[in-house]
Amino acid sequence: MDRPVPRYKSFYILPNLFTTASLFAGFIGLLWASAGRYEDCALAILFSALMDALDGRVARLTNTSTEFGVQYDSLADLVAFGVTPAFMSFKHSLHAYNRLGMAVAFLFAACAALRLARFNVSTSTADKRFFTGLPTPAAGCSLACLILFAPALPQFIQNALPVIALVCTAGIAFLMVSHIRYSAFKELGVFKAHPFRTLVLFVSLFTLIAANPKVFGSLVLFAYLLSGLVHTFLILPRMSRIAQRTAPGADQPPGPPMESRPAEKE
Repeated sequence: MDRPVPRYKSFYILPNLFTTASLFAGFIGLLWASAGRYEDCALAILFSALMDALDGRVARLTNTSTEFGVQYDSLADLVAFGVTPAFMSFKHSLHAYNRLGMAVAFLFAACAALRLARFNVSTSTADKRFFTGLPTPAAGCSLACLILFAPALPQFIQNALPVIALVCTAGIAFLMVSHIRYSAFKELGVFKAHPFRTLVLFVSLFTLIAANPKVFGSLVLFAYLLSGLVHTFLILPRMSRIAQRTAPGADQPPGPPMESRPAEKE
């Protein structure tokens, strides 16, 4: 007679099921991209991002985070947010540049692998409030949103879509391996301090995205891409200058030099 599976073991299986769903969506996205179903592939990548977000939340809620789950999640992310978006971008636009397009698509996949490897080895020492470099799910979803957002662009911009795709794919690849800081949305102090404003903000965003998911969802994601650049190159230097000016003794001019005097006798 088979023994029932202990409850704690079923909890360990649950996060990995979400990871497997993310991996499957990335795999089916590859098949759809090879068949020319680019919008379906883009939606599959977005679904992978949803499953990727849920597997981490479930692991934390059930206290079942394991080293195996971390490595499995990284391998699934490489497929869903590295290989699949790169292949989709090449088939959709970058093939117009032949070997250059192939090189840029490979650059995106390679940078995704490097980003995941760096994240795995620095998890214990990194600041939990920020990601160093653009997270791979956001990078993969950015290329997916570029496909979904393209039909809403004016015709003259659509004619330049191969150039835009080439620049965006290379730029997002470098953002992944950069040291630009992106918010991890794990610091909830601001949300707790202003709960009503936060609720209004989320309701407004949800309404906009529900009105036109492809357009406004893409704009929200592109705003996240820009937020890292603004935070790293504008906000952090400004905070550093303010901290230097407000440091103790920073505004006090140096005193007059001390005159040397002979030592007095007792």
